[in-house]
Amino acid sequence: MTDENITVSDNSDLEDGSTPELRGHLSKWTNYIHGWQDRFIVLKDSTLSYYKSELESNLGCRGALCLKKAKVKPHEFDDCRFDVSVNDCVWYLRASNPEEKQQWIDVLESFKVESGYGTSSDSSSNGGGLRRHGSVTSLQSTGSHGRTSRRLAEKIAEVDTYTELLSKQAVQLQKYFELCVASCPQINDEACEAIDAVKIADAVDLKKHVGEVRATGASFRATCGVALATLQHCAELLRRREKQARQAEELYMALKNQLTEARLASKPGPDHEEGPHSTLPDDEFYDAVETGFDKMEEERCARVAPAVEVTRDEVELPPPAIDNRLTVHPLWTEIDRISTEQIQAAFEGVGGQIGWSLFAEEGDMRMYRREMEVDGMVMDPLKAMHKVRGVSAREMCHYFFNPRYRYEWETTLETMTIVEAISSDALVFHQTFKRVWPASQRDALFWSHARAADDNTYAVINHSTTNADYPPNTGACIRLFVTVCLACRSSWPPGAQPTRDNITTSIAYCSTVNPGGWAPAGVLRAVYKREYPKFLKRFTGYVAEQCRGKPLAM
Repeated sequence: MTDENITVSDNSDLEDGSTPELRGHLSKWTNYIHGWQDRFIVLKDSTLSYYKSELESNLGCRGALCLKKAKVKPHEFDDCRFDVSVNDCVWYLRASNPEEKQQWIDVLESFKVESGYGTSSDSSSNGGGLRRHGSVTSLQSTGSHGRTSRRLAEKIAEVDTYTELLSKQAVQLQKYFELCVASCPQINDEACEAIDAVKIADAVDLKKHVGEVRATGASFRATCGVALATLQHCAELLRRREKQARQAEELYMALKNQLTEARLASKPGPDHEEGPHSTLPDDEFYDAVETGFDKMEEERCARVAPAVEVTRDEVELPPPAIDNRLTVHPLWTEIDRISTEQIQAAFEGVGGQIGWSLFAEEGDMRMYRREMEVDGMVMDPLKAMHKVRGVSAREMCHYFFNPRYRYEWETTLETMTIVEAISSDALVFHQTFKRVWPASQRDALFWSHARAADDNTYAVINHSTTNADYPPNTGACIRLFVTVCLACRSSWPPGAQPTRDNITTSIAYCSTVNPGGWAPAGVLRAVYKREYPKFLKRFTGYVAEQCRGKPLAM
């Protein structure tokens, strides 16, 4: 990294009053803790600069790149992202939509073309389109290059020798021709017939030179032939040497690109890949995940509820009896079996030989776990026991089941699609969850069923399923698999009518999640130890707030 490539300016680029070619807000990757942050980007002349915000643009840019020396590369999978790099410095940028991204790329590339620094797609993707060579090829090239240099020097020395011989032989022949011309004045440049120098020599008294001339002529012809062959050999060696030079240059560029990639890999970026061979330490992995959840919580708290009051519809509450439409659906057998098992297990004890261990406790809330790993992936079953006053079991399950409220209490939810509305008490959902870097983004496909049970009990059960229209692991998301049960049981003083003041609802929340992809076991356990209690408190608090001042629904 050099000063001419990356500079830090104390003066704003906007102060001279000229109009920048392009400016706007883009998301810029900062680091593995804070991830993507909105930044104000300004392209002016041949410099790309960024500021924390447009309001702070008069305080000086936070960084700048010389665009003439930069490579602009659209991301392979993310339609809104492109990278701008100079040597081992890379800016990871994201636009709000593909059209805006393409506008930025077109302008950036136009600067490079106009300045004569344009790069082809090959050069931006693989270091100029140069072919990489393995170690065997590189060793052979290096050795043959040395031999070629020695042989070329030898051949050049031979050519020098032949040049000297030809010069001497030409001098001897020239002397003989001059004798012939002196002895035969009738020979002139206007003769139109071929003249045999040997016959002329016979005609005059030059016979004593005949043998010498013939020998010199034969030597001259032989020397010319050898000299030509040697020159041809020299040309071949030069062509070979040029080819080896190109190969050496390609090898150098390939190794240089590999070194650059290695340097970039040592600096975790937005494409950091999760897996057992991840170079990111567990503590940094956890710090990044923790920061991601904190940011989601801040966004949730910053959201302002709409002013329009929504009246709760009694029909949307979990019905006291199973909807007949569900009992004829192909999933009914699975839904009934798993729901019965989950409700029965929800209020079972956590002692004895079952193996539950307490890992979090706060007020009436207790959280238990059992450590379980399958193929190196953590799948610890979790069980939370909690009590909420002033809310009925039916109301708790109403807000947990109904998709209308899900965005309000589930902070990790990015998109939700109702794949199939089976009945009033059963739906099939496809959900994508916000990416918490450095883990990959997840999605889930599951049926959700709400039902009533004995002893004033209601429950909502979610369980993963399959659908041909939503195949797993085909896009950017990794499919996770879940079995979740929220079972709620209400109680109130014997002989009294239930009211907001005397009703208490016991909650059993059971969850088993297969993350579908690797993440450090210690990090996952640390995350759910922190996040599950927060989630349960957030959800129960949300329901209590929604039910305040409304008639009790039993």
